[in-house]
Amino acid sequence: MLSSPERRVLKAFRQFLVSPGQMVCFYGPKLKEYSGALKTLTEKDFVVKEQFKGAYSLTPAGFAAMKKCDK
Repeated sequence: MLSSPERRVLKAFRQFLVSPGQMVCFYGPKLKEYSGALKTLTEKDFVVKEQFKGAYSLTPAGFAAMKKCDK
């Protein structure tokens, strides 16, 4: 079960039509707002933290979870 903040993060990936392996950069207030959810999504292996500050890539598991958020 995903928390509300985790679902909001995955919806941000969906907004940009991200597929597995593609990266989204969060910055400013959104990075602060999503930092806890990004951490837990990383621990669940739904996203991977990239080298760039605020950059995260979607994993296949994260993509599947993102698609379930639509329902």
